[in-house]
Amino acid sequence: MEPEVVKEVSDLKISNGEEDIVDPWNVTSTSQEGVDYDKLIKRFGSSKVDQELLDRFEKVTGKPMHHLLKRGIFFSHRDVHSILNIVEQGKSFYIYTGRGPSSDSMHVGHLVPFIFTKWLQDVFDVPLVIQLTDDEKFLWKDLTVEEVLKLARENTKDIIACGFDVNKTFIFSNLTYMGRCPNFYQNVVRIEKCVTFNQVKGIFGFGDSDVIGKISFPAFQAAPSFSTTFPFIFGDTRVPCLIPCAIDQDPYFRMTRDVAPRLGYPKPALLHSTFIPALQGAHTKMSGSDSNTAIFLTDTPKQIKTKVNKYAFSGGQASIEEHRKLGGNTKVDTSYQYLRFFMEDEDRLEEIKKSYESGEMLTGELKKILIDVLTPIITEHQQRRQKVTEDLVDEFMSLRPLKFKHSPNLS
Repeated sequence: MEPEVVKEVSDLKISNGEEDIVDPWNVTSTSQEGVDYDKLIKRFGSSKVDQELLDRFEKVTGKPMHHLLKRGIFFSHRDVHSILNIVEQGKSFYIYTGRGPSSDSMHVGHLVPFIFTKWLQDVFDVPLVIQLTDDEKFLWKDLTVEEVLKLARENTKDIIACGFDVNKTFIFSNLTYMGRCPNFYQNVVRIEKCVTFNQVKGIFGFGDSDVIGKISFPAFQAAPSFSTTFPFIFGDTRVPCLIPCAIDQDPYFRMTRDVAPRLGYPKPALLHSTFIPALQGAHTKMSGSDSNTAIFLTDTPKQIKTKVNKYAFSGGQASIEEHRKLGGNTKVDTSYQYLRFFMEDEDRLEEIKKSYESGEMLTGELKKILIDVLTPIITEHQQRRQKVTEDLVDEFMSLRPLKFKHSPNLS
């Protein structure tokens, strides 16, 4: 078993041929179009989100399809059909997602999975747990424990501002939850006992000079996939879990899915998203540590306009005359790619695509459209965040039962 698991998961390190690097800490591509996600699916061994799955989503939820699913931004999955089967049987599941708090402000790339997670929570009426991996950021970054604890709390305010229901949502920091709920650590050590040092090295590429905290950390990200980690929500019932996350987090949950049956838990299902590109292009993702690669949730309208106009990579031609003749390339144009994430109007997006590719629309016009779309999204987020009090943060992070449709009948 061991060599097979190591080989299967270690492919994630350099996963998309020799040119693309996708792992939990690095995403780069030499192609201006970014990572080849079809090749990534093949290499990872996941399943493509196809029309059959989209149709099932609409049938089971009775709701229109979310644009992030429809446009293939959530493009890959593991066992999501099993989650839909559970819903059709009148049973429940829960959602687990997370955030690594490495900066005091999140950027729009961080917003995407939470927008989609909120939709999932709303349409399925299920509980949600959100993990803040402040311990990971302490181990990997040049930050103190006190700093990452503060960042976790600030990021929690941004997450709450996405509109999550406090009655159905539990947000926790690893560094504080560990001491408040013994079940968390008990599940961590159960997982640790199932995974060898050689496996962890093969999966994550750890070396002999890495601190021992890094070696054990994957078990801490795996444990929330098991419902008994949250006894105040689920008791001792083993409830299935759905994890929406970016594809670079898959190594953690490939490991988790190998361990789960050995511990008597259902394998977590996953929905993988693509990466929102850096402003400079799709060859890398946004970075929280480089303010010029990203639009931050704290940016003013003036900063948004300046960043888009100055840094957003253009798919246009070298001259207006050439552009009118040849048209723009929406596959590499950052402004258009951002609109795929944030413009909900399908007809308008298609109209923009045709206009830009025909040469009728210039890059400056496309950038202005993006600025007009992003500015109210970020401004409204800032207004909601201002209303998030310290008491509300405490409430979201308090250990308490959650209220959801099937809570009396989780078996």
